[in-house]
Amino acid sequence: MTNFPWRLPAAPLRSSALRAVTLGVIVTLVLSPIVASWTMSGADYIKRCLLFFAAPAILVVGLVGTHHPFPRFGSANAVTMLRVALVAGVAGLIGELPSERIEWLAVVAVAILAVLDGVDGWLGRRSSQPSGFAAGFDMKPAAALTLILSVLVWLQGKARAWVIACGLMRYGFVALGWMAPWMAGPLRSTIRGKTVAVGQVVGLGAALSPLVPVPFSRLVAAATLATLIWSFAVDIAWRRRQATR
Repeated sequence: MTNFPWRLPAAPLRSSALRAVTLGVIVTLVLSPIVASWTMSGADYIKRCLLFFAAPAILVVGLVGTHHPFPRFGSANAVTMLRVALVAGVAGLIGELPSERIEWLAVVAVAILAVLDGVDGWLGRRSSQPSGFAAGFDMKPAAALTLILSVLVWLQGKARAWVIACGLMRYGFVALGWMAPWMAGPLRSTIRGKTVAVGQVVGLGAALSPLVPVPFSRLVAAATLATLIWSFAVDIAWRRRQATR
C-alpha cells in the first residue's frame, strides 16, 4: 500500500503556513472589492478571485507537511503565497468585458509581481533554506501568470487565440515529461532560461498594455511565442543529449 501524499504538518509549520494563507485571503478580500468597483465588475469578480486563490492554498497546506523539510513555512514562501493571491486577482479579470482599465490593472499587477518575485528570491537566498518544495512553489505563480496573461491578451483582442500557446508551453513541457521518461526532472539553471522566463511575462504585459496598439501588440506576442519555442527547443535538445549519454 502506498502512503497518501497529504500529511498534516507539525504545529509550527502548520501555523506558519496558515498565517501565510490568511495573509493571502486578507489581501484578496481587501483588493478585490476595490478592483471590482473600479472596473465595475461586481461581486462575481470577488468570487472568482477567492476561488482562484483557494485551489493553490488548499494544495499548499495539504502538501507542505510531506514536502517541506523545515520546521517553519519561511518568509520566502509567505511572499510566494502573496504572489499567488495577486495572480488570482489577475485571473479574476478573465470573463470581464474588454476594457482599457482591465489592461492597465493587468500591467500594474505584472510590475508588482515582478518586484515580489525579486523579494521572494532574495529572501530565499538569505534564509539559506533551499528545498524542492520552495523551488517548485516559486515556479507555480509564474507559470500560472503566463497562462493567465496570454488568455487576457486574447480576450482583450490584442492578439489571436494562438497567443495562448505562450501560457501552455510550460504545462506542455511537463506533460512531455510524463509521457517520455527522458524528459522528466528539473531543468538546468541558465542565464538564457532566466532571461526568457522574465521576457515572457514582460512581452505579454507589453502586448496587453493600452500603450501598444493592436497591430504592434500582435507582433510583440508573436515575438514572445517565438522566443519561448526556441528556448524550450533548446531545453528538449539538451535533455535528449543527456538521455543518450
